[in-house]
Order: sequence, then C-alpha cells, then structure tokens
Amino acid sequence: MLNFGIFEEENEQYSYVEIAILISFLIESGAVDFVVTGCSSGQGMTLACNSLPGFLCGYIEKPQDAFLFGRINGGNVASLPLGLNYGCQGELNLQYTLDKLFDGEFGMGYPENEAERKRLEASALKNLNCLTKRSWEELLEQIPKDILNKLSQRKIVMNAIINKGSNKEFIRLLKAKADKMDADRKWNKV
Repeated sequence: MLNFGIFEEENEQYSYVEIAILISFLIESGAVDFVVTGCSSGQGMTLACNSLPGFLCGYIEKPQDAFLFGRINGGNVASLPLGLNYGCQGELNLQYTLDKLFDGEFGMGYPENEAERKRLEASALKNLNCLTKRSWEELLEQIPKDILNKLSQRKIVMNAIINKGSNKEFIRLLKAKADKMDADRKWNKV
C-alpha cells in the first residue's frame, strides 16, 4: 500500500480533476492497480475519474456499496465521500467500508447464483469504457500545459510511476511530454 495523499507540509493545492489525472497516470503506468480516493462529496472525484481512460471508478458511501462494487464491478478506483457520514465515530464507517471493499476477490460476481451474468456485464462495461474514451497519447496533447507542468512537479507520484510502473510505453510517453515542456520553458526564457 502506498499513500499518495496530500500532506500538511505541502503548499500546493490540487483540484479533484488534477488528482484524478494523477491517479490515472498511476494506474495507466502500472505503478498501482487500485486506488482509494475521494473528495468532500465523493461525486466529483467519481465523475472526474470516470471521464479518464483506464478507469472504472465506483462511488463508495458505505460498507454495502464497497462490497458490491468490489464483487460485481471489479473496478480499479473507489471514491469515498470524505465530507459526509464521518461525524461521531465516522472512522468506524471508513474502516468498515474499506474492510468490505477488500473482503474477497474482485470481479467474481455476486450473488453467487448470478455470478456469471454479473461477470459478463462487468466485462461488457469495461469494454465499452475502452471504446468510448481517448487514449493517453491523444489526451496528453489536449491537457493544458500549466496543469501538466503542475502535476509533473508532484514528485511522490512521478517517482512511483518511474520506479514501480510496468507500462514502459506510457512512461516513455509521459517522459517525452515532460522533456518537451522543459525545452519549451527554457526556450521561452531566452
């Protein structure tokens, strides 16, 4: 388990859209295979994640949601409503939710008598997800340079991508984009 959270000593602020892009970099690179994230409502992060390639993000409010998402959908990102339902003893809801999320094999289908149908539906959803989204090769050219520059400065994430990532082609693509941005910055200073 790796913690890529925002830490108190950090001065930079990130929007949930920027965090979703960083999460996508981590997943696409192969540095991680699952991420638990969130925002105050959990909805914005869910929408941001599901708009990017390679994601199947579920909104996880309570333990029941977590269990069903893991067993049926078998996605790779869980978004929690970090500003809701976490009052008195809220840490218990968080702990129970995470316990249920990782309680068993992902994507096995549930309930047992519906398992095969659920697996087929989840597979169809993942295939549709791939068909309807652009590739990172296309997206990197469209994302504003100031956002990419800001995200490339998040060393804890970039180091994980470079050191733990298994998708060498994506890592090469990211490095090439970063090198081009560095060259452009140097040229603009002349």
